Amino acid sequence: MSRRKFVMRVGLLAAAVSVVLTSGLSEGQQSVTVLIAYHSATGNTEKMAQGVAEGAKAVPGTSVILKRVGEVAGSDLTSTDALIVGSPVYFGNMSGEVKTFFDNWSKFDLFRDRKMRNKVGSAFATGAAISNGKELTTLSIFAAMLINQMIVVSAGGGFGASATTGPDSPGIDDKEMAEARDLGKRVAEVAALVKRGSGK
Repeated sequence: MSRRKFVMRVGLLAAAVSVVLTSGLSEGQQSVTVLIAYHSATGNTEKMAQGVAEGAKAVPGTSVILKRVGEVAGSDLTSTDALIVGSPVYFGNMSGEVKTFFDNWSKFDLFRDRKMRNKVGSAFATGAAISNGKELTTLSIFAAMLINQMIVVSAGGGFGASATTGPDSPGIDDKEMAEARDLGKRVAEVAALVKRGSGK
């Protein structure tokens, strides 16, 4: 191979690598931000949140913010394209910490000004028994999102992702983690579609 051909090939290769490293996004694709907010007392909901984050990160152009509900500021919510909320089941409902998180939306002027309108939302829940209220917990989170005119989506499960973590099924198993990853991926994909369609 002549020196000229070699230099030309190296130059083309360098240009291709530069494009891949600097763009990361295909033509017309916009980056999206997914906020995953959760409450976890035992670590089970936190582990599910990490699975959801892995799934969202698998979608090119997605940045993920993972925070406990008590750490989320109003600016976190207004700057995100999608919100996924995770809660343990407490007496067949979301935990008090998650309820307080939604109640604080009025303090952040999110409700009155409809600042969450058209953002994508979803939920996941963990609970000790098979029928202790995981679906009710997820639906109560969805209700808070719908009242704020968010676009609610689910994934492989009918309502989102969930895990049974009680004595009969301690911890999060591989199937439940896969469901969490599927949820994160689906929300990131839908958020990208919504953002592209809105022209933001």
